[in-house]
Amino acid sequence: MRLRWPEIYSAARDVAPGTRVVLAGHPVFPTPGQPSDTLVLVEDNPCCGAHAGLHAAMAVEVHARAEVAAPGGPVRVEGLWEPLTGDPAGWRYRIRGATVTPIRDPWEAASLNRRRLLALGALSGLAACAAPVADVGKDAASIQPDTLAWMRAQVTVDIHSHAGHINLGRAAVPPAFTPVAAPMRAGGMDVVCMAVVSDSSVDRIVQTASGRRRIVAYRDPEPGEMAARGEAAFQRLHALMAREGLRPILDAGELARARATGGAVVVAAEGADFLEGDTDRLDDAWRRHGLRHLQLTHYRVNELGDIQTAPPVHRGLTDFGAEVIRRCNRLGIVVDVAHGTPDLVRRAAAVTARPLVLSHTALGARPSRYSRAITPEHARLVAGTDGVIGIWPVAATFPTLAAMAGGIRAMADAVGVRHVGVGSDMLGLVGPSVLDSYRKLPLLAQALRDAGFTREEAGMILGGNYARVWAASLAPA
Repeated sequence: MRLRWPEIYSAARDVAPGTRVVLAGHPVFPTPGQPSDTLVLVEDNPCCGAHAGLHAAMAVEVHARAEVAAPGGPVRVEGLWEPLTGDPAGWRYRIRGATVTPIRDPWEAASLNRRRLLALGALSGLAACAAPVADVGKDAASIQPDTLAWMRAQVTVDIHSHAGHINLGRAAVPPAFTPVAAPMRAGGMDVVCMAVVSDSSVDRIVQTASGRRRIVAYRDPEPGEMAARGEAAFQRLHALMAREGLRPILDAGELARARATGGAVVVAAEGADFLEGDTDRLDDAWRRHGLRHLQLTHYRVNELGDIQTAPPVHRGLTDFGAEVIRRCNRLGIVVDVAHGTPDLVRRAAAVTARPLVLSHTALGARPSRYSRAITPEHARLVAGTDGVIGIWPVAATFPTLAAMAGGIRAMADAVGVRHVGVGSDMLGLVGPSVLDSYRKLPLLAQALRDAGFTREEAGMILGGNYARVWAASLAPA
């Protein structure tokens, strides 16, 4: 459907959400001269980026499939139409998943009337106002028009993530932060469980004889090393949250309310190595850092128990690990058994008084030695606590989002849809991911529907199940 600017000014009342539209106009970029995948389209050529000559009712926000360089002239935009209500930046319209093509035809370019510029007000602070939307690339057309609407009926949660490059890493200088809040808003991700890591100074990536890459611990930490790195990791997470305007979720009701507000973080830790055998450090992390989600083990066999990717030492969960679980239950901290061996999970399930989470994995009938996949029996140990298992988007396992939805279907068939979630391990995977941006969440939502899940079931998977575990974990004892 080809749109004309008079239709935009009259509120485009006859354009249904999800309609593929074409609109010609002049692009305005957040930073003049710099490529961006977020821009604003106006009818008339602005004199400069700071005087773009538009009002929110006379402009259309555009999110392109890829970064667009300033063309120096008018463009043709084609994508999916999305009316906006209550947008924080004030925009009334959006074209998402768009292609942006420079207009070379002088007759088409001349049809854009520059005289309207004299009647338009000035715009300032465009970079601060631009609110990105789902950049879902070439697959945008596969999203049904009502997908975004039913997604909003249920809080969405990524139950395991390192988004923003929060990890300290193995290098002497941590990597620069990358955006988190904008992709979350763009894809409709309300809550992210941001997991700090303390053991990366003692592990490294190795390549096996078969060509697989995996992470192994190569030395024991020095006394105090894990505690110090844990403190630095928490501080780095809070610095990112402050920069991005993300807020921590600290009590049982806040996660459910995040559906309306978005931009929320569950402070998590991947591996309790920072405790160094001292449960008082757990209380301290709960109080000072807002820790509300604790994964017991990571890539080293620590004081709490054995891991899937190394020979067992403790025959599963240690007594200290059991003590930590009980303390988590009292404090209101979600207990995560990802990376733990079946024996660790078996004892954890017997010890805990609250549901368990296994935040990022996939189902495997016969996982190979040191595989991070789990068997149906392993999965049922978690489901037996009324817990949740997060399926991760490893491209080597699931080459497409449709394949990932199939993996979610397989887990749901094994343990029930009530016990399945999504754990992206964003920026934490050794290899490629098929869910490498929160902007793609609508595509995964559509893939779940295409895989046969009802809207209610898909909503449970995308966050409802974790919200239930969260409420049970943080409820008063």
